[in-house]
Amino acid sequence: MTLKEKYPITLYNTLSGKREVFEPIHPDHVGMYVCGPTVYSDVHLGNVRTFMCFDVIYRYLMYVGYKVRYVRNITDVGHLENDADEGEDKIAKKARLQQLEPMEIVQQYTNGFHHVLDQFNFLPVSIEPSATGHIMEQIEMVQTLIDNGYAYEVNGSVYFDVSKYDKANNYGKLSGRKIEELMESGRTLDSQDEKRNKIDFAVWKKASPTHIMRWNSPWGEGFPGWHLECTVMSTKYLGESFDIHGGGMDLIFPHHECEIAQSVGSTGKDPVKYWMHSNMLTVNGQKMSKSLGNSFLPHQLFSGDHELLDKGYSPMVVRFFMLQSHYSSTLDFSNEALQAAEKGYKRLMEGYKISANLTHSKAQPDDELENKVKELIADLFRNMSDDFNTAKTLAVLFEITTMMNNFKAGNLTTGQLSKETFDELITQYQGFITDVLGVKEEKESSNDLLNGVIDVLINLRQNAKEAKNYQLSDKIRDDLKNLGVILKDSKEGTEYSLM
Repeated sequence: MTLKEKYPITLYNTLSGKREVFEPIHPDHVGMYVCGPTVYSDVHLGNVRTFMCFDVIYRYLMYVGYKVRYVRNITDVGHLENDADEGEDKIAKKARLQQLEPMEIVQQYTNGFHHVLDQFNFLPVSIEPSATGHIMEQIEMVQTLIDNGYAYEVNGSVYFDVSKYDKANNYGKLSGRKIEELMESGRTLDSQDEKRNKIDFAVWKKASPTHIMRWNSPWGEGFPGWHLECTVMSTKYLGESFDIHGGGMDLIFPHHECEIAQSVGSTGKDPVKYWMHSNMLTVNGQKMSKSLGNSFLPHQLFSGDHELLDKGYSPMVVRFFMLQSHYSSTLDFSNEALQAAEKGYKRLMEGYKISANLTHSKAQPDDELENKVKELIADLFRNMSDDFNTAKTLAVLFEITTMMNNFKAGNLTTGQLSKETFDELITQYQGFITDVLGVKEEKESSNDLLNGVIDVLINLRQNAKEAKNYQLSDKIRDDLKNLGVILKDSKEGTEYSLM
């Protein structure tokens, strides 16, 4: 019996609103699509949390024996301000402000996105398509929607007819929205007179004379609507119907709802069997947002260069911290929680190092311990197969870590286990830490080392000032500044921050 048969996966399907047994459309093969970033700014921690959830799901699916094609897109055109059908393209706006080509902006932030994911030890996805690389396919889908009667052209723009679609299908079945309520609450847009109904959305927009990013189409020069790219790219690489579509909860409506409508409108088929969504981040109980001043970027979290942070935390500590909560739960950042995660991460890594040095010794097997270990191994799989519950999986790993410490201390001997069970314990303990959860050992506290070196230099500078050797004290300050370390003197002493 294979692992995936022995430990069948259940997951929460946003579409049905309940737990379901995971049964891929094609046995042993999984197609998974996750909405990627719009690359006009640095990737934020909310993005990281979503992508980390699906990185772990990807890892576990492969660990139990599935062959997975994981597609995650890059949005490099069509995402307008306020996620609406009007306004400036987010990437084009950034390019205009910085006087750069839009593709320079795209490349800069795509590189940054990949760098951050590498720091968090994400696995590379199978395919990472971009919206601009699939303009022709998007134009073809728009034409299909028009031909099928679900879209209409007005003055060079093409809109999806939500009301007509809803007559034969259920627009709102993913989000639970009712079309009557949407019609009443929908906001008035500048182009309202173009649309048949206020809830219709653009699948192709006519480019204004000042719009930088534009392509020729049967309806004139324009650009694709934001929702269209994911429908096109997911179905191109995974088929008209595939297994898992993921993203943050904020994408359920309108983005994912519109994706379903476009797919059904163009192919007549529901595109996705299981819809999965990660929850949001909070900071000290409040939603993380720039307007509240409680939003920080990954590099600020690593360096501690933010007024809400007492210190910096390494990428693996942050990864460990995020895995302590189920993906569907809110995750609250606080200094206390991060400090506790740092201790937990170090304890887990100590257990991992102990396990790497253990050998099996011949002795009299202990049936009670043997059965307990077999249950712990099974619990690792049961918890991850239970809607990918990383929090419960970590709890079991810590129980095994205690056992590792007892082996090292001599309170238990490895010979109390059969050779087969001992080998399986080490294999699965290490495998779940590194291959499933993606946690790895870091060089001992690079942040602590940096802090220590800077503290030494600050003390040397203070000694030089007290000795009236101002030339040396100024040189230390200036050299640190050139390295990106800014010193701030006050009555309480000297503090530093990283540029």
